[in-house]
Order: sequence, then C-alpha cells, then structure tokens
Amino acid sequence: MHVSNEVQAETATAQGELPSAIVRRADGVYFRADATAVACQAAVNQIFVSGGYFAGLDYAVFIRVLYNTCAEEADAGKGPPLLRFADNIVQFPPPRRELYKSVKIINGEAEYYFEPVFFTVPDMPPQPARLIFDEFVADLWAKGIRFGIDAPAVRAAIASGKSARLIVARRLNAAPGRDAAIVEVSQSIHRSNAPREMANGRFDLNSFQNRFPQVKAQIKLLKKVIRTPGLRGYELSGIVLEPAQPKDIELSSVAGEGTVIEQVNGVEYLVAAVEGFINVDAASKRISIGPKIISREGVSTRTTGNLQLTGEYEEFGEVQEQRLVDGGNITIHGDVFGKINSRGGTIAMQRNLMGGTAINAEGDIRVKGVASGAVLQTRQGEVVLGRAESCVISGTRVVIGEASNCEIMADEVVIKNAEGCAIAARRIDIDNAGPRRQTEMLLFPLVPDTAKLDQRIAEYGDKAAHHGAAAARHKAEIDAITSEPELRNYLMLATRVRKQEVQLTPDQLVLFQKMAVSVGPALRTVGKLSLSVKEAQAQQGQVQEMAAQVRQQKQALLALGRCNVKTVVGETLVRTMRYNPDQGAVFDRPPKDIKSRLRASSASLAAIFSGSSGSIAWSAEDL
Repeated sequence: MHVSNEVQAETATAQGELPSAIVRRADGVYFRADATAVACQAAVNQIFVSGGYFAGLDYAVFIRVLYNTCAEEADAGKGPPLLRFADNIVQFPPPRRELYKSVKIINGEAEYYFEPVFFTVPDMPPQPARLIFDEFVADLWAKGIRFGIDAPAVRAAIASGKSARLIVARRLNAAPGRDAAIVEVSQSIHRSNAPREMANGRFDLNSFQNRFPQVKAQIKLLKKVIRTPGLRGYELSGIVLEPAQPKDIELSSVAGEGTVIEQVNGVEYLVAAVEGFINVDAASKRISIGPKIISREGVSTRTTGNLQLTGEYEEFGEVQEQRLVDGGNITIHGDVFGKINSRGGTIAMQRNLMGGTAINAEGDIRVKGVASGAVLQTRQGEVVLGRAESCVISGTRVVIGEASNCEIMADEVVIKNAEGCAIAARRIDIDNAGPRRQTEMLLFPLVPDTAKLDQRIAEYGDKAAHHGAAAARHKAEIDAITSEPELRNYLMLATRVRKQEVQLTPDQLVLFQKMAVSVGPALRTVGKLSLSVKEAQAQQGQVQEMAAQVRQQKQALLALGRCNVKTVVGETLVRTMRYNPDQGAVFDRPPKDIKSRLRASSASLAAIFSGSSGSIAWSAEDL
C-alpha cells in the first residue's frame, strides 16, 4: 500500500505533531540520542496509540534504544545526534488492523497462530491479504507486548504464508551477577593441625589440614575478585526485571599480622609483609605470618598424617603403612609402605615399595629398588621396575628386570626374567620365562574381538553384491531392448548418418525421422537404464571402498598383537585372550579383577603354546 507524503505526515499523531524524542527526515525516522529510554517509549506509544506505525522498522535498533543506552551509535550530523530506526511513519488502517489476531501469553511467552488472512469486502468474495511485520509490531504493542519479539522468526512466518503456531515474543529474565570473592594466588596458605574436613562434613583423623606453609616477603597470598553486577531483564510488557544485588566482601576481613593490602593494576591483593610461616585462624579466618618455625619431629603419623598436595612433592623419609601421599610428580627417597597417589607427572621411588600402592592417573611409575606385595597402576604411562615380587601391575607399558609371581596387564610388557607370572598384553617380549615352584607361567596375548568389523565387512559385501546384481539386471534389460530389429536397424543407420557414411534423400530423411519417432520411447528407456547402470556401479564401488577401509582397520588392530619369548626355561602356557577394542584400555581394572581374570581357569581359551623348552614367536596376524 503506497501513501502520499502529505497523508503520511498527518498520521503521526492526531494533531500531526511528532513527539520530541522522534525526528522524521526525508531519509528516515530517528530517535534523539539525548532522549531517555522512558521518553522514547512514550514517543513510540504516542505514535502507535494515534493509529500509526513505523514502516521499514529496524527492530534491533528500535528495541535497543527503548531499553538500553544508544548515544555511542548516534548519527553525528548537524543538530542533536540521532539514531535511525525506520523509513517512515504511516497510518495503520482499521481494516488492516483487523487482520491481526489475538495472542496467548503463558509463562512469559507470547504465542500467535499464523494463518492465511483475507479482507472482507461487501458483495465480493474475501480478498487474500498478507501480514506486515511493521504492523505486527504495532499491533502487539497495542496488546501489551512491548519487548522481546523474535523478529527473524516472525518475518519468516509471514513470508512463508503458511499456517503455523509460533512463539513470537519471549520475556528476558534478569541475569544474576557474581558476588565478590577472595581467591588464593599462592600454592598453599593454610596452616592448621586440625583434622581435615571431608566433603561429606566428617573429619579425616589421619590427615591434617596443612602443616607449616612458608612464604617469602612480598608474595601475594589472596586477591579480591570484585563483584559483577547482573544484567537487567524485561517482561513482555517492557517492565524492568532487576537482578539481585551481588554481595561484597573486604580483604580487610581476613588480613592479620604480617600482611598488608596492596593494589596492583586496580586489583586488591593480600601480600606477605615479612618472610615466615602462614597461620590461618580457624575461627576468624584471618591469615597472619609469624616467625620462622623449625620442625625436628620428621614426617610421621604425629606430624603430617596423610598428605594431599597441589604441586610437586619430594620426600626424603619413609612413607609409613596406611599413610597416603596424594599429589603430582612425587619423588620418595625412602622406602614406601603406604599409598602413593598421583594425579599426573611421575612417581619416582629411589628405594623400595614394600606392600604399598603406587597409582598414577596419567604418568609414569619408576621404582629403582624392589617392589614386593605391592600394587602399581597407571592409566596412561610406563611402569619401570628393577625387581617385582608378588605384585599386581598395570599400565600402558611395563618394563621389569626380574618379575616373579606377579599379575601384569598392559598394552606392552617387556621383561628380562619372568617366573610364575600371569601376563596379559597386546605385545609381550620376554627374554626368559618359566614357572616358580608351584606357580605356573601364564602368558595371554590380547587379541581384539573383530566380530563387529567382520559383520561390517560382510554387510558391505552384501550391499556390493546387491548393487552389482542391479547393474547386471539393468544391462540385461538394455541388451534385450537393443536386440529388437527395428531399434538395431535404426541405431546402425543413425551411426552411419552421423559419420556421414551415407547421404539420405528427402524421402529417405522423412522415413528416417519416422523411424526415430517410432523408436523414441525405447531409446529413452535405454537412456534411463544406462544411468541406472552407472549409478549402481558407482554405489558398488563406494561400498567396496568402505569394506576395504574396514579390512585395513582390522588388519591394523591385529598387527599390534605379538608374543615373543626368547627362551622357555620351564613349563609355560600361552593362550589368546579376547578383548573389546571399543571399551578403552583393557588393563584399566581394579587389582582384584586383574588377579582373578589372569589366575582363573583358562581352559576355554585357545592355546598357542604349551611346553617347557624352546622359544615362542607368535603374531596376531597369524590368526
């Protein structure tokens, strides 16, 4: 609908005067950037109430101006800065307003049913009409929906002209802010001999909260993270939803003797004023730094208890029984009788692991001395031992000088001398293997279960055969059609005409054209069948390529499996053990599971070797 400029000018308000917050120029309609959001909302409301609407509306700018600041985006021309948001202000005729139906508002969402609309004209059938997004905004404003219209969705629904029930506007909930917080910036600031409180609220009597943390002068201990205000939300009606005020906290509440508060680049820090040990008052939570403390009691149950560390740890004494050292990159110079647990890095034991446990989530475990009656496990890393007796060992790679009566699972196992062990790995390399007293020597090369891969290969083979049969069937149909005398004669003649081997007289040309019309359906059928042949052959080739890839994947899995023993020095039994490659590391199991699986009856497993002398050289590719 086109409206003259004179009529458009009269539709702004009942008096033809625009609100002060809005400026209309020849190149569009603008908000005054110095006008408040409230003034802009009132101006818009005045335009809509007076029966007008904004043509060519930029809804993103429109809504941002009404509910946010906008001065930085203003047009820097003559006069006050302006923000363009529409092409013009035009009249919203009552007949068109009747095209817009009611909306349903539930839980902050406005639902509208889009359907084909019609003008009602007396003595005439209903005339088709189309909704206009700019009118839609004005209509929803009159119905109390003044914020949150999903402009892209509404425009798309209007453009499609199809019936659809759509959420056209949504409330914007207020986004909560972030409370001010005090965070640690040093590795360890707690000094407490109290039992460590666990996550469930109970206390671990075997662990202290921390003992004798030491810092140097000018070391930053804590910093204040200032509170961050939340973001306003808006109801569909445009009512502001204010976020809750974030809580504040002051560093002075935790500052004790020997500390000062400093500002660095606008950030407040609690800084050590002197060098010394840190003490945390459990009641007031204040941190103070006192004189240097020297402990001569050593590391024992009475002093450190179980240790839970955040960084690297080096211990020159022993780790007693039932004691736990939890950290990363742990080095122990004394004997270990307790449990070492590392989150990563390397566990390095310079002496012996006697009846204890060493577990590394991701990293190596190395024992220079003897491991006896112990458990050594790493999910991803290497276990290196000089000598192991009656141990349960698992890891990505296990390297041992001498192993006796051990249960070992890994991807790869390398041992010089093995006696009475039960070993399962994808790659086994042993110099000398044999039993120990009454304990037999068991080797289990791990063989991947390729049933799924075999099934996929068979399925691809069936599909390839199906496509091949389809291609052959289409070829047979082509041969049957082209063997008809009339079509064969036409094709031979057409070939000679195309090669200019014969020249047709006008009468012969008429007959030739009649022949072309006669065999035309057959030729079109042959063309379609030829395309079907090519398509079936292409699909067959693709399926065959996929089958080849799966075969390569299977071959790569099998290529990893081997079992080599240079010298068998006593009764040794080798049986294959299946594993599912889709279930992750086969060795990542609890010690009891490893022991029971390796020592359980293995009569059902396929035997590779059983003897007391000779050597073993087996590969999974031999299967």
